[in-house]
Amino acid sequence: MRITSNTLSDLGRFSDPSLLILSSLASEPKHGYAMLQDIEQFCGTHLEVGTLYGAIARLEKQGWIEALELVERRRPYRLTGEGRAVLQKQLATMSKVVAIGSQRLATA
Repeated sequence: MRITSNTLSDLGRFSDPSLLILSSLASEPKHGYAMLQDIEQFCGTHLEVGTLYGAIARLEKQGWIEALELVERRRPYRLTGEGRAVLQKQLATMSKVVAIGSQRLATA
């Protein structure tokens, strides 16, 4: 299979919006549009607005993020302590997958 930019774009569609949102909020609170821009900048994935806010609602319900007071008609969100712990655990798991996949590719 030949890898093209379209192929790599297709892989990006499978990125978990919740993981991307938690990663975006790990540095500081952000409102929705700022998250969209940050996510696109750090991983090249463009989330649709409906996808973003659906995931935000689920993350709030789980207690992993919380809404802050409006700032100039924008609602910022921040990572909770539980959300930070969940993100750390997920990233550790992903790091193991990356290491094993890279090792197996190197020896194949």
